[in-house]
This record gives sequence, C-alpha cells and structure tokens, in this order.
Amino acid sequence: MIPFQFQYEEPESLDEALAALSKYGEDAKVLAGGTGLINLMKQRLVVPTYLIGLRRISELGGIAAQNGDLRIGAGVTHRALETSREARAHAPLLEQTLHHVATVRIRNSATIGGALAHADPNQDLPPALIVLDARVRTRSPRGERELAVAEIFTGYYETVLQPDELITEVIIPRQPAGTETAFLKFLPRTQDDYGTVVAAARLVLEDGKVSDARVAVGCAGATPIRAEAVEAVLKGRAYSQQLARDAAAQVGGVVDPTSDFRGSASYKRDMAVVFVRRALEQAAAGAGSTAN
Repeated sequence: MIPFQFQYEEPESLDEALAALSKYGEDAKVLAGGTGLINLMKQRLVVPTYLIGLRRISELGGIAAQNGDLRIGAGVTHRALETSREARAHAPLLEQTLHHVATVRIRNSATIGGALAHADPNQDLPPALIVLDARVRTRSPRGERELAVAEIFTGYYETVLQPDELITEVIIPRQPAGTETAFLKFLPRTQDDYGTVVAAARLVLEDGKVSDARVAVGCAGATPIRAEAVEAVLKGRAYSQQLARDAAAQVGGVVDPTSDFRGSASYKRDMAVVFVRRALEQAAAGAGSTAN
C-alpha cells in the first residue's frame, strides 16, 4: 500500500473550523466520528491533503427540547441519541432505528451530522429522519440555512453541502398528535450489516382515517427516498390492510435499487414493497392501540 500524507487540524470552535475549510477548499475533508471517512481513505477513494477534526467543538454537542422541537447537535453520536430520554420522549422512532445501526462500538463513534454528510444511501437513520420531517441547519462563511433532510442528498455519497459548509444540528419538529411510527430493516446476513432494504413509516389516524402519512425507504436507490406516491394513496382514506397493500405497491415504481451481494435489483424492489406494507401495518397497529 502506497502511503499518503495529510495535515491534521483540530479547531476548538465552529468559526475556526469554517475558516480552515474556507482556506483549504476541496483539498480538505471533515473528520467527525470517522467511521465512514476512514474507510474511504483506506480504499484510496478519498485522499485529502487536510483533515479537519471536529471533536473539540462543543457547539456541535447537546440534545435538547426547545419550543416544541428536538434539537440535536451534529456532533452527537448515534449511541448518545439512542439512549437519550429527551429523544425517546419526543420521537421514539429514533431509539427504534438507531438500535439497528451497526454495533454499539460504531454507534459510540459515528456522529449524526457526519452520517448525513457522508450520504451513504444504505444507512438506517436517514429514512427515519425523513418521516419525522427532520431538518438540518448548516453554517458556512456565507451564513446559515435550513434544509429538509430529504433535500440534502443528491447521489451516492453526494449532498448539496458546499466544501466550506458544515451541518451544525438536526431539528425534529413536534410530531402531530396521535402519531405512530415504525422502522423495519431486512437483514439476510448479520445484524451489524447494511440492510437489503429499510422502511420507515409515520401514520396519524383520526376516526379510522389516515389524516397524515410519511413513508421513506433506504438501500433502494442512490439516495434515501421519500415515497410520496405511497403517502398520496393513504391520505384521507379509511385505513385497512388492503389500503396498506395498495399504497405499498406504489413503492415498486419509486425505488431504483442496484444488484449486489445483498440481493438483485428486482429482489430489492419486491422487498421494498413488502417492508413498506409491514411498516404501515405496524404503525397502524400502534395507532389503533393508542385510540383504544
């Protein structure tokens, strides 16, 4: 293996980090938890001249409820969010989803902001954040902006983020009254592997009708996918298992999976339909038990 050299810096404030990124431009990469970037560096898929470490920046930490929102610092680890009482109370789907992410060792290192910026379409968390209507706040020398999580991904390992822009926090709004959620991951191999398909769903039932719905799928395309075609079939109609089947059938025309050792493209497409249906049924069962 041919060695390569890079300069490592650890700024102590967000302003210092942004200044470094502005100075070095596309020659720099940001190191948060490192679970994704280090693997890419080992494979020589990424060869940075500068590495900007974020672990000393306290501004990127913290989990807090504020004005009805749950605000999660970009430097918060998956494990910290998984075990957070605030997160569990605000959005139980987070704990349910994060429990499926890799191993505890990885969850203790991988950060929320780093995972989103890494933009691997096979991750578990993005579909869950999408159905929770989560937003990211970013900061650059030009100022701040907010984006829906579903809007930041543009392709395999690609986002709308500029080279000098950092995710600073994830914001999850208060969920509608009566919200029930579900996350399912199809794993034909080992528990710490990427899924063949993952599905997340959020339903609100009022008098037996679907008043609100969100559905998202992972491992089934170049980005996590919000399945708005599924949502359109559900909204305003009386919930039934047949409705769940009819809605889930729309997923086949939305996803665009690739064949790999986890399954062929056609198999993944079929499994996306199956697991979206199951996620809808699980969420609806929770809504029914809440109503009762």
